[in-house]
Amino acid sequence: MSHVVVGYDGSSESERTLRWAVDEARLRRLPLTVCHVWRWPYPISYIDYEGLAIVRRMGGHLLDHGAALARDMAPGLKVHKRLHDGSSAPALVHEGHGAELIVIGSHEPDEVPVGSTALRVPAEADRPVVVVRSAATRDGLVVVGVDGSAGADVALASAFEEAALRGWRLRAVYGCWEPGAAPDGDLSLFGDEERLRRVCGAVLERAVAPWLVKYPHVQATTSLVLKSPREAMLEAAEEASLTVVGARGAGVVDALALGATSDALLKHAPCTVAVVPSPSG
Repeated sequence: MSHVVVGYDGSSESERTLRWAVDEARLRRLPLTVCHVWRWPYPISYIDYEGLAIVRRMGGHLLDHGAALARDMAPGLKVHKRLHDGSSAPALVHEGHGAELIVIGSHEPDEVPVGSTALRVPAEADRPVVVVRSAATRDGLVVVGVDGSAGADVALASAFEEAALRGWRLRAVYGCWEPGAAPDGDLSLFGDEERLRRVCGAVLERAVAPWLVKYPHVQATTSLVLKSPREAMLEAAEEASLTVVGARGAGVVDALALGATSDALLKHAPCTVAVVPSPSG
């Protein structure tokens, strides 16, 4: 049986992250796995086995507290606990294998350091990763990035599912003013703005159409923006409760784990961001 994985570290952001994960598990009717990763804070050459046992025991107490909070938030929810040692990102990626999604916390916008768990887990996981930055609202908006790529299609699937589960509105955004975002790499489109709007608008509508049929109760709109995908999504994120993007879009070098747009949203978006892995993994 699948489950929802959430990272919990007892920080001020953890309760908000935990609440989002509890909502995901409850709405999806799945168990929740609360994961805490502890580590010995000194060089291995200075290891003290008695101290190590104390640090591990403290980590276990913190995990117990997180699991208890989750049960209080949703009585009856099945909650599992997982205690790991070492680095957070690899532990969460490992725990997320076979999960429906992974939910983690984040620093505030523009404060995400290089190597942060909030960047590493979405880059390395083979499951959707929700990086919680703001609380879920009663009347929310899901913004999803579209560019006609396979990665954008799986992001659309995830975004429509999330909107349907939460009863939120959805806006599909295509920022087409970038060479890599042009359909079939046709750079001649940029010499004719009207043609660019027509061709890219058709790509956007075709991408969204199947999901409108599958989720007829989701209130969805489309938005074609003559800006780069990064600029268009960051602008739309100002109004969103959740933004959803593929890990890589149409204009990204395949070797990169995260594209420029998903990386920018994780670092700068004011709202929660979901990164959905590419179909190839």
